[in-house]
Amino acid sequence: MGILDNINYFLNQGANAAMSELDFLEAEIKRWIESKTRKNQIDGENYYLGEHDILDHKRQVIGEDGTLVEIENLPNNKIVDNQYALRVDQKSNYLIGKPISIKIEDEAYNKALIKILNKAFNRKLKSVCKCCLNGGVGYFFLCYKDNEMTFKIFPAYEILPFWKDREHTDLESFIRMYQVEAYNGRQPILIDKVEYYTTNGVKYYVFRDSKLIIDNDKKDIEPYLEIIRGDEKEYYNWQKIPLIPFRYNENEIPLLNKVRSLQDGINRVLSTFQNNMQEDNRNTILVLVNYDGENLGEFRRNLSQYGAVKVTDRGGGSGGDVRTLTVEVNCDNYKAILSLFKKALIENAKGFDSKDDRMSGNPNQMNIQSIYNDIDLDANGMETEFQASLEQLLWFINLHFENTGVGKFDYEDIEFIFNRDVLINKSALIEDLNKSVGLLSEKTLLANHPLVTDVEEELKRKKAEREEIRKEEDPYDTPLKKGDDGEE
Repeated sequence: MGILDNINYFLNQGANAAMSELDFLEAEIKRWIESKTRKNQIDGENYYLGEHDILDHKRQVIGEDGTLVEIENLPNNKIVDNQYALRVDQKSNYLIGKPISIKIEDEAYNKALIKILNKAFNRKLKSVCKCCLNGGVGYFFLCYKDNEMTFKIFPAYEILPFWKDREHTDLESFIRMYQVEAYNGRQPILIDKVEYYTTNGVKYYVFRDSKLIIDNDKKDIEPYLEIIRGDEKEYYNWQKIPLIPFRYNENEIPLLNKVRSLQDGINRVLSTFQNNMQEDNRNTILVLVNYDGENLGEFRRNLSQYGAVKVTDRGGGSGGDVRTLTVEVNCDNYKAILSLFKKALIENAKGFDSKDDRMSGNPNQMNIQSIYNDIDLDANGMETEFQASLEQLLWFINLHFENTGVGKFDYEDIEFIFNRDVLINKSALIEDLNKSVGLLSEKTLLANHPLVTDVEEELKRKKAEREEIRKEEDPYDTPLKKGDDGEE
C-alpha cells in the first residue's frame, strides 16, 4: 500500500479520522524516528566510527541494599577494538576495491558510459557499499550539476521511503531528513531539515516540535533538473523517483545486527583485563580477625570497593589477626576468550582471517579459496542486489543520453563485472597459464595473468618485441633501398 492509498484510506474513515498529506507525513516521521529499524541503522554508522556502547559503561558494585551502585574510585577502562569496522572495510574492498568493468559491444555507448561511470563513480559506489553494510541499504540519488549528471550518497538513516509494493522495487516517494547547524542568537543549535520527493518535484520543510513547517528559504516545490541552454534555464522532472537503493541483502538487515554482541564482548573482555591489571592493590584481599562484624550488603560493598573484609573470631580468641587471600589474574583465560570472540565475529560477519594458519608458508590455491569461502558467498548475494540496482540506474542514464542527443541505447545489452580483490598464489597461477599455452588464445592468457593490468597494451608490446626480434635474426628480411645507380 503506497502513501496515496494510505491517505485515501484515512480520508474515507469519516471526519473524525480525516488526515491530510501533511498530517500523514508528520505521523510517519515521528514513527520512523522512534523505530528500531532506524536506531539499528544509526548504531551501524556509529559503530563503524568507533562509537561503541562500551564508551558509556559505568563501573558498578552491589550496594548495601543489594542493588547495583556506580563506583568511581576503581579503574573503568573503555577500550574499543573495532573488529566490526575491519569487517566492513574488508567486505567493501573485496567487492568494490577494484573498479567495476563494463562489457558492451557498442563502442559509442561504451564511450558515453565511461564518462559517467568513471573513477569518481567507483569511489561513490564503494561509499554506498559501506552505507549498505552499516544500515542494510544505501542510496544513490541522481542530480545535475553544470548540465552534467552526478550522484549523491544518502545513508539509510536519512531516508524514509514509501514503496508501492511489498518487495520494495517500485518507489512512490520518499522523505529525506537530516540536521544542519545554525545559530539562535549566539547559541549554536541543530535544525532538522526535511525534503519530500515525489514525481512532481521536491518540497522543503523544517521539522520542529513534531510539526512540519514550510522552509521559507525554498520554493513551494522545485523540479529535479535544471538545464541551462544558452541564457535560459529549463526545468524538468523525472518520470520515476531518481533514488536507487543498494541493499546488503533482500531483508535490508545491517551487518552490525549479526555481530553486535560479539563486538561488545570483545570490548568488555579487553576493558575488564585492563581494569584488573590496574588494580594491583585489589589482587590481595585482607582478612581482619577480631574486628567489628558487618551486614551482608556492607560486606559485599567493602569487598568490591576496598578489597578488604572484617570478620570476628567467635572461638573466644582475644588477639586480632590479619591474613591475606591472593587472587591472581590469569591472562591466558582472557586470551582464550578473546580469541573465541574474534573468531566467532569473523564467522558471523562472513569475513576471512588474514592471519589464518592456512596462509602460512606457501599456501596453495585450494587453501586460499577455503579461507575466502564465506566472504565470497556473501559477496555473491551483494552482487545480485547491486546488479539489480545498476540496472535501475541505467534507465536514468539511457534517458539522459536520449535527452542530450548522445543516442538511444535502451535495448543495448550490457554487463557489469565486479573485479573482486581475491588473494591468489601468483606462482601457481603463472605455472598453470604456462601449461595452457597453445590451448588458449594469447589474449585469454594475458587477461588472466596476475602481472598484466592492460591486456591491449600488453599485446601491442609483445607484437613490437616480436617485430624487433625478427629484424635482429634476419636483417635482410626488409625491403632493399635503391642506390644512386638504380640498382638494389
